[in-house]
Amino acid sequence: MDAISDWRSAFPLQTARAASDALLEAWYDLASPPCSWFNEKTREPVLTKKLKTYVQRHVARQRGLLGMWAAENVIGELDTTTGRFDERRTDIVYGWNDEARGFELVFEFKRLGRQKRHRDHYLGERGLARFVTGGYSRGQAIAAMVGVLLAPARDVIPPLQAALADQRTATSLRLRRSSTDRPYTEPSTFSPNAMFDTEHDRDQDVAPPHGYITVAHFFVGFGSEGPSGPAVGMLG
Repeated sequence: MDAISDWRSAFPLQTARAASDALLEAWYDLASPPCSWFNEKTREPVLTKKLKTYVQRHVARQRGLLGMWAAENVIGELDTTTGRFDERRTDIVYGWNDEARGFELVFEFKRLGRQKRHRDHYLGERGLARFVTGGYSRGQAIAAMVGVLLAPARDVIPPLQAALADQRTATSLRLRRSSTDRPYTEPSTFSPNAMFDTEHDRDQDVAPPHGYITVAHFFVGFGSEGPSGPAVGMLG
């Protein structure tokens, strides 16, 4: 097999999926009961820091996940001539390795309501686009976007998928077409708890060996039923 066809067999997908399952379980534990310190009004960095602490201490170890969790992890580019440092921070990252393999699975959280500005932020240079340029997940094969739903899923996800189908968006995000000629793959091939995947070509210096990154798109809400009935993208 060539690199494009066999990369999934060489990548520790089971461990990466287990990490995403653990994070979703932690979200469900914190977001299901009414909570004054973990709700739709809580600032995003506070949500992700509390979520990272909870998943690390109360979920991951019990699931046998022994890798490293970090929130607001500093990454960036250092110009060794001038000393200039271009700093960025990932929301949550899970890092794992064994004797032969390793990965860093970045979870980028974005609030999503009905408004176009929410979709633009989710897809733009501070959201999904960072996985295309290599701002996030340099050299990695898998990453995750997590949409925090502020409205019913039926009012949020279809317009987001339609935005992905816009030619300008597809071009700027370097989207690869699915086997059904759509700009996303539904259901997700990474996790049954994700709604869909997108695949993005990357420049060689930031790409994994097979040349593109797969981003799984998860959607979560608040309350025992979430904003649209049963919680989207959660376990159970």
